[in-house]
Amino acid sequence: MTADVIDGKAFAAGLRARIATLAAAFEAQAGRRAGLAVVLVGEDPASQVYVRSKGKSTVEAGMASFEHKLPADTDEATLLALVEQLNADPAVDGILVQLPLPRHLDEQTVIATINPDKDVDGFHVTNAGRLAVGQAGFVPCTPLGCLMLLQDKLGDLAGLDAVVVGRSNIVGKPMAALLLAQSCTVTIAHSKTKDLPDVVRRADIVVAAVGRPEMIKGDWIKPGATVIDVGINRVPAAQEGKTRLVGDVAYEEAKAVAGAITPVPGGVGPMTIAVLLRNTLVAAYRNAGIDLAAGAI
Repeated sequence: MTADVIDGKAFAAGLRARIATLAAAFEAQAGRRAGLAVVLVGEDPASQVYVRSKGKSTVEAGMASFEHKLPADTDEATLLALVEQLNADPAVDGILVQLPLPRHLDEQTVIATINPDKDVDGFHVTNAGRLAVGQAGFVPCTPLGCLMLLQDKLGDLAGLDAVVVGRSNIVGKPMAALLLAQSCTVTIAHSKTKDLPDVVRRADIVVAAVGRPEMIKGDWIKPGATVIDVGINRVPAAQEGKTRLVGDVAYEEAKAVAGAITPVPGGVGPMTIAVLLRNTLVAAYRNAGIDLAAGAI
């Protein structure tokens, strides 16, 4: 048996197309474009790439992109004042402060300053609480993208046994809450879990978000299970001086056992920015008091 490969790139392209249609409809109704503000502090190369990509994708979707680039030595009061300014700006529907921040800035303080209704990253403690108790809020983009891929592949998830490997606030915990809301039986596993291979082996759904290259082996996977690999790890390639991207799952091994699996790259990765655009558009409709049809995106 060889697993079906879940094409996150193709799914994300379809989602972006739906977003673009709804963004045009929003502009026609509201008389303005939905707006995403991205704040970058410092010159971290990876963060610069992400910010450029987010800005380009926002414009391509028919939304307004507001980029604010601050020097690495920006003090916390200046950054918080900018966030408050964006909170008050009616042209801005979503606010994203690119992480990581320089060490002298407290990430939790900055995130806590963002208006929860503009927190399209879903990191604010208010949105984490809304997710935990089943209220409408914003969910971190990567786990919501994973859920979309799972529902597209499997349909109704109720009653399935799901194991999430990793307990971060950005992926592991919200992923578990999303699966629980779909009536899965959910286990959160991590580095201290006893008999981790046996725990993973009982799962119908495995979400790997542990940040360790190819940690989850093929013989950990239940035959026919669906595997969602969130990991993006750069490891040495066969050619000297080169690197390659691998996930948290030993892909070729797992592919021989699983029913379906996401590749790295091309699986979960493309979903993250697509869901960020989706969250921004949802925020815009809410902020403008315009109804968005349930299930439209």
